[in-house]
Amino acid sequence: MTTTRPGHSAETDDTPRILVSFDIDGTMEFGDPPGPVPAEVARELVGRGYIVGVASDWPRSSQQPLWSRHGVEPEFVGGKHHLHEVKAQFPADRYVHVGDTDVDERYALLAGFEFLHVDELTEPVVADDIHDAAWTPPL
Repeated sequence: MTTTRPGHSAETDDTPRILVSFDIDGTMEFGDPPGPVPAEVARELVGRGYIVGVASDWPRSSQQPLWSRHGVEPEFVGGKHHLHEVKAQFPADRYVHVGDTDVDERYALLAGFEFLHVDELTEPVVADDIHDAAWTPPL
């Protein structure tokens, strides 16, 4: 089961709902090994109203405090093999998982997420590299 942040509520307007899930190791700057995505990217996506969370191999009990230390309160934390549960729990117009391995890609695609490999990102990574703010849902 995926852990959610207390107080989460769905928006009621017509703004497209975007969910972005991040792996940690090899993806985030604070991972081990460090990846190219700075915590500021996640903070900016949260500020845009995106549903931002983490799906990695770390124990859930370690994920939330790690992200909190970097100024991000994820909406969900869990294993990447639970992305299907995240999709069921959080209605959205777009689901994106950002990671650095074939395993990340496999679980993302199995859960119906788009997969963005960190090798496809141009450094320095900015929020629009993860999700362009001009994106609109397909008709």
